[in-house]
Order: sequence, then C-alpha cells, then structure tokens
Amino acid sequence: MTLSGNVQEGTWSVNVQTEEADDGGYRATVHVQHSSPEGDFEHTFRHARKFSTEREAVLEGLREGMCWIGLKMTRTIKHVT
Repeated sequence: MTLSGNVQEGTWSVNVQTEEADDGGYRATVHVQHSSPEGDFEHTFRHARKFSTEREAVLEGLREGMCWIGLKMTRTIKHVT
C-alpha cells in the first residue's frame, strides 16, 4: 500500500508520498510549494532516512517539508531561476 499526506495553509503546501524500499522499509518523497510576490517556489526531494513503517515515513516527510517551508518563508533559502 502507498500512503500519502498533505498539509497546506494559505500560500504553501507540503505533499508526501511513500514507497516501499527495495531493501525493506519505506521511503518518503516530499514536494513543497510556496507562492509569494517574489515568485513561486517548488522543490521535490526524497527524505534521507528509510523508515520501518509507512506511517513513520509520511509523518517525518511532512515534518521535513514543513521545515523547508519555514526556511523559505524566513528567506533563509531562496529560489533562483
């Protein structure tokens, strides 16, 4: 089974989807989006850790994505075109 999760508020969203790892466990792919007057920001990445359950993978993926959003909104990171 593949689990997914989504968190959004106002101009940002975090989407996570799990997949079974070839060597056991689960991995999470995280997609973050943030719209602002300076332009739209999108970033997709795979969480660095492997998890024993899909639930853990989704929750940690959402946390990691929200950290990215926090960094983007505080202008710690910025999108360069």
